[in-house]
Amino acid sequence: MSAIELSAVSKAYGGRAVLDGLSASVERGERVVLLGPSGCGKTTVLRLVAGLEVPDSGTITIDGRRVAQDGCNFVQPEERHIGMVFQDLALWPHMTVSQHLEFALRYHMRTKPADRPARIREVLEMVRMADRARAKPGELSGGQQQRVALARALVANPTIVLMDEPLSSLDFDLHLHLRGEILRLHAELGFTLVYVTHNRDEAAEVGSRVISMHQGRLQPGRLPH
Repeated sequence: MSAIELSAVSKAYGGRAVLDGLSASVERGERVVLLGPSGCGKTTVLRLVAGLEVPDSGTITIDGRRVAQDGCNFVQPEERHIGMVFQDLALWPHMTVSQHLEFALRYHMRTKPADRPARIREVLEMVRMADRARAKPGELSGGQQQRVALARALVANPTIVLMDEPLSSLDFDLHLHLRGEILRLHAELGFTLVYVTHNRDEAAEVGSRVISMHQGRLQPGRLPH
């Protein structure tokens, strides 16, 4: 059974087609990279899988469960057991690192309140941010903020993690370092990863499978590792 299945999915905004009859599948535990230029529909794919957008037509299935079809979401985002790292990180300036993770646990509703502090500590140690649990985003470096966004995506122990150009704002050395951290966490935790980038070198490093996108369609292919 595939982790994610999209069948003839289309999506338009303001009359402009962004996805055009897209069909693809992602197997459990895979690291699939969507590669393509801005505007080709990569982010829209992630948002549809996450439940943040609704397909105009077509069907989306997660772990054998139909979650959306033809203009309807049957399963809401908080019930899809998906973690997501946004391109702009989406960190709230008034919340501490721990509070970001606490919010994610309450949103996904899969951890008992009494178990949340231990889970938060565990994940912060995993991303090497345990010593900054009480810090707010403005007190953190860019790399540390990225680790917080990653921890928030992982704290509810999702089976699927979506990442939208997660390292694009970092300098080269930090980019390489955190790319390695993402691969380490994937190897340790075994989640299914769908990763968006426009960088071919990054795609080749991160993906066990790379799929090119052009004008709302997928063009399956592999890049050498």
